[in-house]
Amino acid sequence: MVNRRLLVVWILLSFCVAWSQPLPAGLSVRDAVERALASHPLLDSAARRIDASAALQSQAGLAPNPRLVLQHENARPGSYRRPFVHYRDTDQFAFLQQTLETGGKRGQRVEVAAAGKQRVEVERELLTQQIAARVAVAYWAALGAARVHAILVQSAENLQRVVDYHEIRVREGAIAEADLLRVRVEAQRLNVDINHAFLAAERARIHLFREMGQREFPRVTFADTVEEALTETVTADESTALAERRELRVARAAMEQARAQQSLQTALAMPNVDVLFGYKRTAGLNTMVGGVQWDLPLRNRNQGNIAAAGAEYRVAESSLAAAEALVRAEFAAALSAYTLHRRDVVTFLEPLQKQADETYRIAEAAYREGGADLLRLLDAQRIRIEARLAFIQGLTEVREAQAELQAAMGVRP
Repeated sequence: MVNRRLLVVWILLSFCVAWSQPLPAGLSVRDAVERALASHPLLDSAARRIDASAALQSQAGLAPNPRLVLQHENARPGSYRRPFVHYRDTDQFAFLQQTLETGGKRGQRVEVAAAGKQRVEVERELLTQQIAARVAVAYWAALGAARVHAILVQSAENLQRVVDYHEIRVREGAIAEADLLRVRVEAQRLNVDINHAFLAAERARIHLFREMGQREFPRVTFADTVEEALTETVTADESTALAERRELRVARAAMEQARAQQSLQTALAMPNVDVLFGYKRTAGLNTMVGGVQWDLPLRNRNQGNIAAAGAEYRVAESSLAAAEALVRAEFAAALSAYTLHRRDVVTFLEPLQKQADETYRIAEAAYREGGADLLRLLDAQRIRIEARLAFIQGLTEVREAQAELQAAMGVRP
């Protein structure tokens, strides 16, 4: 009886130490996000797109090149009534021709290119925001999976001590062998759960590093804890979401680009003017030549492109309204999810864990005094483990909902 009492006390102390001991310092969610934003290949690709847009903006501001025309006319092969003198009887032209753009076309092209560059820059900001949100959610999922595996491993170690104790008691003839078989079955069942938890933790860890854009997937310890979800508060504000969400900025940039394109197409309806000036030699005389050319806008007044650009602008307006509605909906859903998960943990899972601990202590005391059988003790232990796992999983869901709420507001974790 004394040995059984000491064993039960040892198991209780082991559970308390295992569940209260913090994880060693390691990777925090902020570190994971910063590492992802510093080296993610998608962000590097987006930066190259910005460079390309800057080059296009520079190209749009360049003026048309002048055209050099060298022309030779009136060369007559064969024989004629009077002698043909090539230098005297032919005409030579050498002149420059320059296109003068009207309607501010060059300025409009620059504005379109600048709007395109701004849109690409905002799209990179949106990508940054999305990567940070995905990394934060993956971090908490990996941390929660690691905690579940650690709890099951510690529980298996404690249960193995019970198995060892019963083996000794069976050899001494103090207890029936059926009790030993029951404890062994429980230990084997727990080992299966450990394998499943290990696989889930491995997948979550690999998924975390994949979201971070890493090529390697090393072992990692986590600096943050899921328990802090109950002490940290998130200030939820829809106005912050409407001001900070990059989706709305992308939609506004697209609308600005469409407006600039519409202005450009209107300017392109005005014909350009070509002026020319140069040298002409005809009939042995050196003369000057000059002229002006322009297209007559009789049939093609660029009306099709103008109408298409106007339609694209209206599409951009509708896309902005749709993006704003989506942001409002995502914020409301994220806020509801965060509130619900947090209420579940505080109202149900945390008290459930305390009740399971108390149930186990009662069953342990009864078993120690011989007032309860082994099955009741094992059931109480199983309920205690399941309650602890449910509590950790609930806290993990709170953390994930918190990260999603921050993402819905456009706030970086």
